[in-house]
Amino acid sequence: MATTYTLEDLKANKTRKSLWLSIHHKVYDVTKFIDEHPGGDEVLLEEAGRDGTEAFEDVGHSDEARNLLKTLLIGSLNKDDVGSLKKAPGANQSVNNGPGGGSQFPLFVVLALIVAFLAWKAGYLG
Repeated sequence: MATTYTLEDLKANKTRKSLWLSIHHKVYDVTKFIDEHPGGDEVLLEEAGRDGTEAFEDVGHSDEARNLLKTLLIGSLNKDDVGSLKKAPGANQSVNNGPGGGSQFPLFVVLALIVAFLAWKAGYLG
């Protein structure tokens, strides 16, 4: 039987000691991956306790990263809470400061580093 978590469960786990996030309405405990994350802990902490689908997909994660994510799966998000994960207009959104969308540009760079690190770990890069 699959475990179902509420939005409150997700929000209660957004620290370095217990870090959960939702991607495609599934809940992942990424706590043990914080120190190994190629983009640093800030990227994970920024998405913790909420829907990280857009950030995860925007970087174009490799198959290896997606397989790693599967090992961190702990359950799914309660269907009643799925709609609550949508960002309200203006909530937690950066101001667009030209090309790159303000603070989202560094996120893209960090996520690109994640992909490069995972490729290196898998032996695809020198």
